[in-house]
Amino acid sequence: MASFSKHDVRRGLSALRWPLFWTRAGMYAEMLWRAIWPLATVVLLILAVLMLGLQDSVLVEVVWVGAVVAVLAVLATLFYAIKRFTTPSRAAAFVRLDETLPGRPIQALMDTQAVGDMDAASTAVWRAHQARMAERAATAQAVPADLRIARRDPYALRYVAALLFGVALIFGSILRIGSVADMTPGAGDGLAAGPVWEGWAESPRYTGRPTIYLNDIADGMLDVPAGSLITLRLYGEVGALSVTETVSGRASDPATVSNPEQDFTVINSGDIAIAGPGGRAWAIAVIPDSAPTVAVLDDPESDALGEMSLPFAATDDYGVEAGEARFVLDLPMVDRRHGLTIAPDARPEIAVALPMPIAGDRSDFEEVLIEDFSEHPWANLPVRVVLNALDASEQQAESEPRQIILPGRRFFDPLAAAVIEQRRDLLWSKGNAKRISQIMRAVAHLPDDVFRKEVDQLRMRRIFKRLETLASYGLTDEQQTQIARDMWDFALGLEEGDLSGALERLRQAQERLNQAMRDGASQAEIEELMRDLRRATEDYMQQLSRQAQQENQEGQDGQQQNSQNQMQMNQDDLQRMMDRIQELMEQGRMAEAEQALQELQEMLENMRVTQGEGGEGGQSPGEQAMEGLAETLREQQGLSDQAFRDLQEQFNPGAQAGQSQGNEGSNGGQGQGEQHDQGGTGQGEQSEGQQGGEGEQQGEGQGQGQESLADRQQALRDELNRQQGNLPGAGTPEGDAARDALDRAGRAMDNAEDALRQDDFAGAIDNQSQAMEALRESMRSLGEAMQQEAQGGEQGQGTSESDRRADARDPLGRDPGSNGSVGTEEGLLQGEDVYRRARDLLDEIRRRSGDGERPDVELEYLKRLLDRF
Repeated sequence: MASFSKHDVRRGLSALRWPLFWTRAGMYAEMLWRAIWPLATVVLLILAVLMLGLQDSVLVEVVWVGAVVAVLAVLATLFYAIKRFTTPSRAAAFVRLDETLPGRPIQALMDTQAVGDMDAASTAVWRAHQARMAERAATAQAVPADLRIARRDPYALRYVAALLFGVALIFGSILRIGSVADMTPGAGDGLAAGPVWEGWAESPRYTGRPTIYLNDIADGMLDVPAGSLITLRLYGEVGALSVTETVSGRASDPATVSNPEQDFTVINSGDIAIAGPGGRAWAIAVIPDSAPTVAVLDDPESDALGEMSLPFAATDDYGVEAGEARFVLDLPMVDRRHGLTIAPDARPEIAVALPMPIAGDRSDFEEVLIEDFSEHPWANLPVRVVLNALDASEQQAESEPRQIILPGRRFFDPLAAAVIEQRRDLLWSKGNAKRISQIMRAVAHLPDDVFRKEVDQLRMRRIFKRLETLASYGLTDEQQTQIARDMWDFALGLEEGDLSGALERLRQAQERLNQAMRDGASQAEIEELMRDLRRATEDYMQQLSRQAQQENQEGQDGQQQNSQNQMQMNQDDLQRMMDRIQELMEQGRMAEAEQALQELQEMLENMRVTQGEGGEGGQSPGEQAMEGLAETLREQQGLSDQAFRDLQEQFNPGAQAGQSQGNEGSNGGQGQGEQHDQGGTGQGEQSEGQQGGEGEQQGEGQGQGQESLADRQQALRDELNRQQGNLPGAGTPEGDAARDALDRAGRAMDNAEDALRQDDFAGAIDNQSQAMEALRESMRSLGEAMQQEAQGGEQGQGTSESDRRADARDPLGRDPGSNGSVGTEEGLLQGEDVYRRARDLLDEIRRRSGDGERPDVELEYLKRLLDRF
C-alpha cells in the first residue's frame, strides 16, 4: 500500500468542502427558524387581522389596545430571536457531518499519531488506517436541516397563524391594512389628499352565490341576483367621494350621497357610481328570482280504507321551501237534497302541508300528498283544491283551482252507510239533529230486519236518545263532534263487524260485496272486500267442520245416510267459484258476478260438512288433510329428485342422457318408475296412451327447464297454503305443532324456489330436504292429533289411522306404497340430509377411483359407478 501523507489528509478534507457548506447552511436555517418562529407567528396573525378588516368593525380604542399588544408581542419575540440565535461553527458542521458516517472518518483524518510515530511498522499501519478513513469520508453527503419544532410549539400556534393568513389572502385585501392609518392622529389631512372607498355586493344566502368585493371589480357590467345587499364605506374627508345609484328604488337625496356608510338592496337593474378620486361605475343587471310553480297532476285516488293520494309537481329556480294544500267546499256543486238542503255551518278550509323531498333537489320535483279525510264532514263531497308553494324569497304561487270529490271511506253495509249519511248531515248543520233522530227511529222501526245483534240496536238507541236530549237544549260544537265520533265508531263496528258467528260474518261480507258492485266501487275496494269474503268463507267452513265432527262423535249421523243425491263440494271448488267471481268483477261483468255470488251464498248456507264412516269408505277432515299432505310430500320428493338430476347434469354433462338410455328398456309403460322420473308431478300429467321410452323421457327433460321447475315449486307452495288453512285440530297441542311444521315447510319451499331461479341447485336441494322433513313432522303431529281424537270417541269404533298404518308396516318399519308395493315416503337416513350424504358418497367414490394402488377390479367397479351417477 502506498504511503498516505499529511498532504493527502488535507486533500481529503478539502473534498468535503461542499457537503460541509450545505450542512452548515442547514444548521443556520435550524438556528434561525428555532429563533424566529414566535416572531413569524405574531407577524402572520397581525397581517391576517388587518387584511380581513377586523379593525374596521370595532371601536378605535380597541384598535389602539390591540396595536399596543401587537407591538409588545413583536418586541418580545424579536428579543427572543436575538437571544436564541447563535452562529454554527465550522467545527460543529464537521462534527454533524462526521456523525452520519460509520467510524467517524473525518475525525480520524484530523487526528495525529500519538504513539509509535518512530516505528516504521506502526506508522505504516496508521497511514493505512487514514487511507481507509479518507475513502469513507469521500462518500459524505450534506446533512439536511432539522426544522421540526413541535416540542417548542406544542399548541401548533404557527399553523393557526398560517391558516388565518391564508384565509386573509383569499377573502381579505392588502388594501385594508391602510385603514389603520385613518385612526392615527393627523390622519385627516392625509386622507383629504387621497380618499379611499370599499364596497361589497352580498347575494341572498339561498342563491348560494359568493359575496363580491367591489374594489376588485372593474368598471362595466355586473350581474347580481335580485335582493343583493350593496355595502359601501367611504374613507377620507366628507364630500370627497359620493355615491349615486338607481338600483334600490329609493328617492335620490343630495344630503345622503356623501355619507361614509351606505347600504341598499338591489331590486331592479340600474347604475351604481362612486364619484371622486379612484371612483368607479357599474351597470347593474339583476338576475331575476322567478316565482315558484305548483300544479296538481291528476285527480286523487283512494284506497279501500279511504286514504287519499294526490300527485302534484312543483318547480323553482332556487328551490321550493314549503307548500300547502287548501280544500274548500264547492257549495254550488253539492247535491242539495235531504239533509244538505239546510244552510251548512261555517267551517274553516282544510289546510295541510305539502310533503317536500327530504334529500335531493327541490328546484323541480314530483310528490304525492297522502291524507285521510274519511272523518271530515266534507268527505265524499265536491271540493276545490288549491296548492300553494313558497320559495326562499317569500314569493308565493298558487295552482289553478281543481274540482274534485274529497276522497273518504265508503261503507257498503246498508245500516252502516245510513249511519254515516246521518253523521254527515249532523256535521253539515246542527239544525239537522231533530230530522236525524226521526230518520233513525224509522230505520230501527223493525229491528229484526235491520240489526244482526240486539247490542247494535241498543247502542244506536243510546246514541240517538243522547242526540235528542242535547238537541233540545241546543248542541254545542263539542257535543256535535262527540256524537259524530260515536256514530263513526258505531258505523265502523257495523261495517267491519265484531260478530262471533262465522255464518253471520260470511253473510255480512257477501252483502258488502254485493252493495259494492251495485255502487260501482273501485278496484281496490272490491279486492279488499273479496279478501274479507275469502276469510269469512274459510272461517265458516272450519265451523262447519267442527260441528260435523261433534255430531259424528255424538252419533247424530242420520242425515248423512241420505246424502247420495246431494251435490258434493270441497275447498278447491269453493276457491274456484270465488276466483271466477273475482274474474267477472275485474272484467266489469257485474250482473254475472252478482248472480254467481248469490249462488255461492245459497250453496254455503245449505252446505253440510259430512264425515265418512269406516263402513262407507268416507274420510274425515283429518284423513283428507293427511292424504293431501302425503300427496304434497310425494310431489316435493319428485321436485327434489329432478333438482338432483339437474345438479348431476351441471357437474357431469351427458351423464343423464346415458342413464336414460341405459334404463330405456326398464321404463316402459306407465308405471311408477316413469312417474317418479317425471319429477313427481302427479298422474294428471300422464296420458293413457303414453308409453315410456327415450323420446318421452328426453322430451320431458328438455321441456321441464329450470324456470318451470321453479314455477312448479311455487305452485306446490300455493297448494300447501291452501291445505294449511283447512288443517283440523286447531287449539290442540298436536294441531298447533302440525301448523308450525307447515310454516317451516312453507318457508323452506320459498327458499328453494329462490334458489332454483338463481341456478343454485345445491341450495334448492337443501331447502327441499328441509321442507320434506317439516312435512313429515307435520304428518306425525297430525296423526297424533287424530289418535287423540279417536281415543276420545266411542269405544269399539275400530283402530285409528295411525294404528292401521303401524300394523301395515313391514319388518323394516316401511309403510306400504300407494299401489300395494312395499315403500315409504320417509328416507332411511332419518334426521340427515340425504342429498348431502349422497354428494359425500360421490366424492368418496371419486377419491378412491384416483388411487392407483387399488386392485383393477375395484377401480373398474368405481369407474362404472361414476359413469352411471
